[in-house]
Amino acid sequence: MLRKTYPFYLANQPESPNSDLEVFDKYTGELATRVAMASPADIDRAIALAVEAATPMRRLPPYERQNVLNHCVTRFQERFDELAMALCIEAGKPIKDARGEVSRLIDTFRIAAEESVRIDGEVLNLEISPRARGYRGMSKRVPIGPCSFISPFNFPLNLAAHKVAPAIAAGCPFVLKPASLTPIGAIVIGEILAETDLPPGAFSILPCRRDGADLFTTDERLKLLSFTGSPAVGWMLKAKAGKKPVILELGGNAAVVVDEDADLDDAVERIIVGAFYQSGQSCIGVQRILIHEKIYADVRDRLVAATRQLKMGDPKDESTFIGPMISEKEATRLDQWIQSAVQAGGKLLCGGQRDGAMLEATLLEEVAPDQDVCTEEAFGPVAVLSPFHHFDEALAEVNRSQFGLQAGIFTRDWVKAQQAWDELEVGGVVIGDVPSWRVDNMPYGGVKESGLGREGIRYAIHDMTELRLLVMRMPVG
Repeated sequence: MLRKTYPFYLANQPESPNSDLEVFDKYTGELATRVAMASPADIDRAIALAVEAATPMRRLPPYERQNVLNHCVTRFQERFDELAMALCIEAGKPIKDARGEVSRLIDTFRIAAEESVRIDGEVLNLEISPRARGYRGMSKRVPIGPCSFISPFNFPLNLAAHKVAPAIAAGCPFVLKPASLTPIGAIVIGEILAETDLPPGAFSILPCRRDGADLFTTDERLKLLSFTGSPAVGWMLKAKAGKKPVILELGGNAAVVVDEDADLDDAVERIIVGAFYQSGQSCIGVQRILIHEKIYADVRDRLVAATRQLKMGDPKDESTFIGPMISEKEATRLDQWIQSAVQAGGKLLCGGQRDGAMLEATLLEEVAPDQDVCTEEAFGPVAVLSPFHHFDEALAEVNRSQFGLQAGIFTRDWVKAQQAWDELEVGGVVIGDVPSWRVDNMPYGGVKESGLGREGIRYAIHDMTELRLLVMRMPVG
């Protein structure tokens, strides 16, 4: 269970000037714990100390960075059950999904440990014309400096890890603002980092209110901002960030295409997981299901039957598949979208009932294309089914979205698979599976309203480092 109170971490040290942030059990609604909140003065001090830590972090040998990351892997493994239960309570995440996220946290730090000792440069041949005779070049990557991270509520461990672990591998000090609804996982990461020999000021993990959060974006001492969250907030932060590079991992309304040659048993099983795992609160959760007209009725009936079998309830119960959404407010919003779609002529196939923050797994069809449940990010347990006649039409429908994060294609036709990869306006195309699939070393990110840049450890390290060139002139006798 959770402790009664948790500190924040400022310059590697726990501090508890208050216990102002209340964290609730998302299923019971009861107060679960309290966390210290950082003031604007605390954040300013953390940034100043991160600036001071930039040089010692840059000089930290790669093997020492690797040692820090390996220590975290070991401690996460030792505290596995504690971390999973914390996720279950603070995020309402079904316990099986919570264990999966802890496993991914471990993977992410393990990959970062491996990458920390292979941040390489290259030798450049500069003798491209007579005037460059005798010149040689070499490049290397150097840490960009103090970084600012803002992480979301839906994967409070692993999405924080995708910022923290590559920063340590790259040699960048950082300040992290975890989501106020789910701060405990990030605080535990800080607790474990505090056991290491990172230079003072190397990290701060600071839950805070909006007035302080502005410093994470606007302060010119910070050399990079990485934000994961809603598109509206992300693009607003980019506009305020000034000259610093900004990495945005934003929303989506991911589509999956089921072509007529697909293995239907496999496709249905994977789509159910992709649409409804952790109550659909994933930016790559399946929201739009496009099915070839020849198999549409069959696939629809299979999906409805499978969805009705999902157990909704207490996320601590091993058999629960659908837990609460993050708040009753969010569940009410999505319930209203569903009702609006039905009132506009859509057909409710199953689900659609809400009790507080609990919303049934819901499937719809014949929904008008201008409805929010089609055009916006649902971020909850709902998906919309639509038939298509030709594969080209399905690809065009996937692209008919303001978002472009990932798409899934169930086909056994390699030509169609290649066509999807060529034509879909998304950051990633997954053949033979749902768009919700991700492992932690792949380049992950989107286009259009879905963001800028890519996560995945090696790609994040690239963003957190700068290329530095050395040119040597060898006199020619």
